[in-house]
Amino acid sequence: MAQQRRTKHIASFEQRLAEEAIRFKEAAEKQPLGSTARELLLRRARQAETAAHVNAWLNSPGLQPPKPRKVIHQEK
Repeated sequence: MAQQRRTKHIASFEQRLAEEAIRFKEAAEKQPLGSTARELLLRRARQAETAAHVNAWLNSPGLQPPKPRKVIHQEK
């Protein structure tokens, strides 16, 4: 059976996403305006930023699990 390779990350997930967004933005600046490559790089940067926001929201202390719904029986 094959063993899984594990990677120890020095930076947190949020830090890695922020660094990735910065790298994509810097690479996009080097591309000509309106080029497909520039638009793809900017899209990847936005995706990394969105992933960081979603991760922060999911890890926030204010996030509560859904409450069970109350069943209301109506008698006829």
